[in-house]
Amino acid sequence: MKFRLLCIFFGLLQMSCTSQIRKVNGVSFVASRDTITQTHVTPVINVNANYAAIMPFGFMRELSSTEIIHNTDRQWFGETRKGAKQYAELLQKNGIKIMIKPQIWVWKGEFTGFIEATSEANWKQLESSYESFILEYARLAQEINAEMYCIGTELHKFVAARPKFWSELITKVKKVYTGKLTYAENWDSFAKVPFWEQLDFIGIDAYFPLSEAQYPSIEDLQKGWQLHKENIQNLAQKVQRKVLFTEYGYRSIEYTAKEPWDASHKGKTLNLKNQEVALQALYNEFWKEEWFAGGFIWKWFHHYERSGGKEDFFFTPQNKPAEEIVRNTYKLHQ
Repeated sequence: MKFRLLCIFFGLLQMSCTSQIRKVNGVSFVASRDTITQTHVTPVINVNANYAAIMPFGFMRELSSTEIIHNTDRQWFGETRKGAKQYAELLQKNGIKIMIKPQIWVWKGEFTGFIEATSEANWKQLESSYESFILEYARLAQEINAEMYCIGTELHKFVAARPKFWSELITKVKKVYTGKLTYAENWDSFAKVPFWEQLDFIGIDAYFPLSEAQYPSIEDLQKGWQLHKENIQNLAQKVQRKVLFTEYGYRSIEYTAKEPWDASHKGKTLNLKNQEVALQALYNEFWKEEWFAGGFIWKWFHHYERSGGKEDFFFTPQNKPAEEIVRNTYKLHQ
């Protein structure tokens, strides 16, 4: 009897430990002009990722446009339905799970959070176009048995102005897709999303400002996380949903944690160590938490040998010291 009880105890303990460490260890797999091959997938496996976000794109001419142009022969292969399917299916053959995450690009890279129609008639046209875009890729997600589907990325003004549309859109998506749903909201707006309880995960693009230091330490950054983390956890508890960092990452620059969302090209000074430190602080704070589901690092390019490197000051960890931080963390939390 004692032996049996000990076995049950240690079995439960093992299950508890496993549930605490198993995470979505994802990469944001960037769309390209090309089809992908096994050569492009192997580095994803080597970094111990278990998920990839596949990101087909729609395009808008300006923030007040009412049409989302998508799945055309003028787009790069990876931005289309055919390309997203090819990427996803090859990754799946290698044991990588998939989140389909359609995104919008506004001409000249304007922030999608500012998309806003100028009249009721224009709102209706925009909603119709967006619904077509999202249902197109929801059907793809169902076709390939993707584990997750993201219904939008950083669309704060659209969400705030048209909550009924979004609630109804989620219902329509659920009629064609049976997997897990999320939505990716920006770090400064995630608490204002009204429909989290209709989804499976709270999705946050986690570019929170943490420190104004030129060379922050891990301790500085973990301290900088505390208020943000408290707010995130409070929302998770309120709506009873786990949190997923639909994007997270840092550039290899000085002051990397001051404005982590900044992707501008000018006035940046290379610093590889800052990217390592910032990622380690994030992993220390979140990957141990039961209410935290995991995340997708921004970003991962298919041509591994030509990506990142020690002279690159953009977000990718590829071929930089930070890649080892990602690899080790993902291995620990598989």
